Amino acid sequence: MRKSKRCASLLIASLLCAGSVQAQHLYLVNTKSGAPIQPTMYGIFFEDINFGADGGLYAELVENRSFEAPLHIKPSGERVSGGLQGWNVFGNVEIRKDKPAFDRNPNYVTLNDDGHREKQTGIENHGYFGMGMKKGLDYRFSVYARTRGGQKAKIRVELVGSDNEVMTRKSIDVNGSEWKKYSAELTSPRTDAKAFMRVYLEGATSVDLDHVSLFPGDAWNGLLRADLVQDLKDLHPGVFRFPGGCIVEGTDLASRYQWKESVGPVENRQMNENRWNYTFPHRLFPNYFQSYGLGFYEFFLLSEYLGSEALPVLSVGLSCQFQNDDKDAARVHVAVDNLQSYIDDALDLIEFANGDVTTKWGKLRADMGHPAPFNLKLIGVGNEQWGPLYPERLEKFVTAIRAKYPNIKIVGSSGPSPDDKDGKQFTYGWEQMTRLKADLVDEHFYRDQDWFMENVTRYDNYSRKGPKVFAGEYACHVKEKALPTPEGKNVFEAALAEAAVMTGYERNADVVHMATYAPLFAHVEGWQWRPDLIWMDNLTTVRTPNYYVQQLYSCNAGTNVLSLTENKQPVTGQDGLCASAVYDKNTKKYIVKIVNVGDQPQEIKLTFKGMKALPSAENIQLTTLHGDLMSCNTVKNKKAVMPVEHATFDIVLDKNTATVTVPAKTFAVYKF
Repeated sequence: MRKSKRCASLLIASLLCAGSVQAQHLYLVNTKSGAPIQPTMYGIFFEDINFGADGGLYAELVENRSFEAPLHIKPSGERVSGGLQGWNVFGNVEIRKDKPAFDRNPNYVTLNDDGHREKQTGIENHGYFGMGMKKGLDYRFSVYARTRGGQKAKIRVELVGSDNEVMTRKSIDVNGSEWKKYSAELTSPRTDAKAFMRVYLEGATSVDLDHVSLFPGDAWNGLLRADLVQDLKDLHPGVFRFPGGCIVEGTDLASRYQWKESVGPVENRQMNENRWNYTFPHRLFPNYFQSYGLGFYEFFLLSEYLGSEALPVLSVGLSCQFQNDDKDAARVHVAVDNLQSYIDDALDLIEFANGDVTTKWGKLRADMGHPAPFNLKLIGVGNEQWGPLYPERLEKFVTAIRAKYPNIKIVGSSGPSPDDKDGKQFTYGWEQMTRLKADLVDEHFYRDQDWFMENVTRYDNYSRKGPKVFAGEYACHVKEKALPTPEGKNVFEAALAEAAVMTGYERNADVVHMATYAPLFAHVEGWQWRPDLIWMDNLTTVRTPNYYVQQLYSCNAGTNVLSLTENKQPVTGQDGLCASAVYDKNTKKYIVKIVNVGDQPQEIKLTFKGMKALPSAENIQLTTLHGDLMSCNTVKNKKAVMPVEHATFDIVLDKNTATVTVPAKTFAVYKF
């Protein structure tokens, strides 16, 4: 018997005191390796909702840096843009368009002398909910500028604290009447979550300014917020789906996400509407646009860094069906016979990712700094589409992609619901994806904890012959009243229910090839949808209990499924217990995951069939995740629910059998 050095670990001991241990359960783990677990099994899904990109992952601190917002894109495609959204101005400032620096972003500002020595001309930007500044960190300011008439001029940039005190400043000389890029580094002398930036005209010579930018010096690759990238890296995601989600479709076709608009020089990428800026009237953010600074090239770079398979998703030619009436299809959707430009977008994207540098789009990738191909293997077409409008369009894409790129796997959709309670959309979707021979079918489910527990067996009876499953968007939305903090929907009860249903993913890894929680990010001041995997403010990030569930699965994914049964049946909720087992050929470890959603500790006897004896107790590891059901991690308390790696714990070993006790309301991972 393995004893702890002091008795049981304090956490385990305290949890066991909460109630008496129930009757022993006898689990049989067959050590014969079963179905392989795909490297893509557990991943991440990104959509620019909740200020996930601009104001979030994309580290740019300046809002509307190119003076193109506000922006409205008419259904005809006509763009009405240009203004000072996000900017406060003082003195003599004007918006101009003549001889712009960038033809696709034609607006810029001119700072003119105000005609009096005591008056100032300048612009002021507070970023997204303020600019988070950290003590001792450098901030990279840049701007495209020119003078009027070719004379020498000067501007001054200042970082200002939330108390309106100037923290640091630098002057920049501007020379000549041609557009040039100027830059400066400023070091913040203190930490301030609500700092902001001012740019002044110094002297009497007028100056034109465009693409006014400020990045923290520690940004990943100079582009992305370092702490959020680290949060993603620590998840070890096997697949990365982007850029959505509903923004792929757009409220109308004119405002859909178009990948070709998101590549090339960042200064000349056209701003796009974000369909989430006015979708939720109770959480309205009319200043919410997409700068496209975080575009498809950056997504591919991040996928490569994370070690994830990229899964880009493109429009199938349907506007968001939630926001448009299919009876008006001729006006709001692309006709089947007019899809060629959309199909070309898909084919060109594959060329951009994988093409030789001698090809048009492969050359652009190389010109952007990545001559080597990204080795794209997956592509999604359409998001949450349903009904006959979707498969008749998707079929055109499937035919074209299969003909030119037969090795690319195509992901289709089963619609927005995980069942047929709202009609026959789900069954119809699967029938059509099977007919079209899609490689994977994207299922979405945002449901409560009861639904999650009822669906632990969801994939046990799926066909093994058709397309594979991609659980592309899912999260447990608990029925209980949320806690008063923004992060309050990410309570431990939701995470525990997700851990339970994921034992079903794992047990059915021959059918389920990918799964991604959604949404990924939310700003505590800019959220519109919750729960979300990672929360942030301007200075810090919060890993939710749900995050730790995802991490425990992805870091213990294994390579092959093992059969785990009780009385010859899988463990799918009996006495509040759900369990699965895997083997990892790389580490030579047997990994058992047990979720106890019940109110009492449970004693479990694990017998490993095919093994003569288990290793010594010192070589067995235990990690648990436990918390009060309504507890959550917040900006003010990030560690309310955290995984605990136990140096010591009670376990009884007898040849090929281990007896353990799983506390109530606990997710436990054992590694043998």
